[in-house]
Amino acid sequence: MIEKACRKILDKYYLEKGSVISILQDVQEAYGYIPEDTVFWFSEKLNIPASNFFGVATFYAQFYLKPRGKNIITACCGTACHVKGAEPMINRIRADLAIAEGEDTTYDSQFTLEKIACVGACSIAPVLIINKKIHGNMSPEKASRALKDFEKNK
Repeated sequence: MIEKACRKILDKYYLEKGSVISILQDVQEAYGYIPEDTVFWFSEKLNIPASNFFGVATFYAQFYLKPRGKNIITACCGTACHVKGAEPMINRIRADLAIAEGEDTTYDSQFTLEKIACVGACSIAPVLIINKKIHGNMSPEKASRALKDFEKNK
């Protein structure tokens, strides 16, 4: 399964040294995340330790090692958002979406809830982003309503 997509990426970067980031970007573009078996495939083909790929993939926040949901909910956990109640808002969303403890994606892969350090919108804290639409001054109740409105309108 991985052979065709990965072969195309390999052909593009085979002669370029230092192409680990570019390869990971293309793999993620092809699959929506970076499957572990693709890392080992490239490691073998390019004679680059898999740890190099995993090191880059875990260092940069842009890379995902697990499949993500169709819809992305981003909760800011910066200082202002934390102080103004980000955690209760996140807990409410987790409950509304029935996201299992230790997981970040719903069982049906419709939603992924991610927490990030700061979105830079402290003046409207706490902040929730649903598929790149910013919602500010959120509370658990407002977050729940925003999620219901999103589901109703999609």
